[in-house]
Amino acid sequence: MIKVGVIMGGVSSEYEVSLNTGREMLKHLDRSKYEGVPVVIHSREELIEGVKGLDFALLALHGAYGEDGTVQGTLETLGIPYSGSGVLASSLCMDKHLTKTVLASKGVHTPAWLCLDRMEDLSLDAVERLGYPVMVKPNSGGSSIGMTKVNSSAELRSAVEKAFAVDRSVLIEGYTVGEEITCPILGGTLLPIIGIRSLGADWFDYNAKYELGGAEERVIQLPAGLEDRVRAAALACYQALRCTVYARVDMLVKDGVPYVLEVNTLPGMTETSLLPRSALAAGYTFSGLLDEIISGSLGERRGTVAQEKQGVISYG
Repeated sequence: MIKVGVIMGGVSSEYEVSLNTGREMLKHLDRSKYEGVPVVIHSREELIEGVKGLDFALLALHGAYGEDGTVQGTLETLGIPYSGSGVLASSLCMDKHLTKTVLASKGVHTPAWLCLDRMEDLSLDAVERLGYPVMVKPNSGGSSIGMTKVNSSAELRSAVEKAFAVDRSVLIEGYTVGEEITCPILGGTLLPIIGIRSLGADWFDYNAKYELGGAEERVIQLPAGLEDRVRAAALACYQALRCTVYARVDMLVKDGVPYVLEVNTLPGMTETSLLPRSALAAGYTFSGLLDEIISGSLGERRGTVAQEKQGVISYG
């Protein structure tokens, strides 16, 4: 039996979201195949101690020191296989500015943006050129924490300060009015697309994401031509950013064009989260989805080790 440690908690503002993901994973692990072990961490030292004796690390972490490649690098150093994408993809996708830079270079549409490394970099003229409203968000954050929709220059500075309070860099992004969708990918294959509509708020904020009745999320069927464009954009993101095993690509569709907002390498995995809901529509139970993630990750890690032994270094 494989001893699987479900790594949850972490040091980011998404601590509680991570705990919810971890509990659901433990609940649905196939007990005929796996011995599930909860590993709640608050620091690197706790991670190193907590993973001793594990055969596999199933990552339920979100945010900094979880999705950004640092945990993945630590686990590789310790020789413990882990779930999802490798160090490079995790680091790239955690940084929205780098993600958008790579995607734009590949011809993938993404809303225009500015990235600030300090408050002094804020230029009202540059934001004016983006055009109001704009979305101000932590460059490396998630779950819409620290994120604000800004309708005028009078609201801008306080929104940027709010984002800087939770991150070292801040993204200011042109607000795109369109249909919000998310595209889960498993093993390089696009799963059913989910449409998202916030109920109450005019954008998909933290409450819409996590409060009961905050949003309507359902599997949708797009027109054939649009679905082809969305599929192509989602898979282009997955490949360009070197993602492996699974990921979720968030988009807005405007006038038949998909605009990519971000790519999540460790998306939420509660039973009602978007990826498990999409996987269920594709015929996967929650336990079956975890099986796919674990087996795909073990194959990916074995492949990486084999390449390294041959002198071909892969950080996929």
